[in-house]
Amino acid sequence: MRLIPKLFVFDEDEVPPELRAQRKLNKVRIPEIASYLIENKDNYTLSAITASINAKVEFTPSNDTGLGQSLGVLSIPMDAQILINDGQHRRAAIEYAIQEDAELGHENIPVLFFVDEGLRRSQQMFADLNKHAVRPSDSISTLYDRRDGVSELARYMVKNVFVFSRLTEMEKSSISNRSIKLFTLSAIKNATKVLLGKAKGDAITDEEMVMAAAYWADVSTHMRDWTLAMERKVASAELREQYVHAHGVILQALGQIGADLLLRPKHQWEKVLVKLEGIDWSRSNPDWEGRAMHHGKISKTRTSVILTANYIKTALGLNLSASEKAYEREFGK
Repeated sequence: MRLIPKLFVFDEDEVPPELRAQRKLNKVRIPEIASYLIENKDNYTLSAITASINAKVEFTPSNDTGLGQSLGVLSIPMDAQILINDGQHRRAAIEYAIQEDAELGHENIPVLFFVDEGLRRSQQMFADLNKHAVRPSDSISTLYDRRDGVSELARYMVKNVFVFSRLTEMEKSSISNRSIKLFTLSAIKNATKVLLGKAKGDAITDEEMVMAAAYWADVSTHMRDWTLAMERKVASAELREQYVHAHGVILQALGQIGADLLLRPKHQWEKVLVKLEGIDWSRSNPDWEGRAMHHGKISKTRTSVILTANYIKTALGLNLSASEKAYEREFGK
């Protein structure tokens, strides 16, 4: 890896896009990837770098027959320019990481080389390499991520909150019309992260996980429609179509409210949550317009979550904070 910065050239930012073969470097990503390498240097995963060589190369196979014909030495002229088609952020992060931990310089990364056929071909290669790339959903990333404590928290909620265990979509971050699920794993993660006031990378204790699960279990006890969906006595699609509490904005708002409630003894917030049963969750309730809904459609913006939480807090008899009151004043204009 210590040779990567010396071997591979990156088109600098001042070069116009039409004369480059890659996207503009996003410098925010570099420290993130570098930190990942440094913190997991015995257990990291990096995909291969793809590069073009603008010179005549020579391949010498190790044998004339058999598998040895495909293994050997690739000779590249010293004056050749090697341009990255895919992996410029990995290259920059490797350089950054080695400055912090020189031992990483002895690690290896695979490289796929193409003989350069000019700028048009390099630009087409970049387009071809990226056009079919699909970022995995936040839900499946949460399901598989064993390094992130907040992802572990979300998985714990699904395992230990009965209604979540039956009604959670584990792979997708959106729910299809025909699905019997009500929640996505990513929505549970985001709501519980707010509930405990956690950020990615924060440590989460067993006690905090247990407390969060207890909170969601109490909430679900007073959400009769969630129970009906779990028992298949009402269609989940019907709930999503006719009610707001079948959408992530309500889950997020309840997480925000819970952050205040968890500061109280458990028996106190249990008494408050009983009042959830008296809220009209139907979309036809005009009070949701401008809060959980905009022009009849569910809204997930931060402002919508705060205004929705404000409405629910008021219904539960809870006082609004100064910042929440400011949102209400703005909403009333």
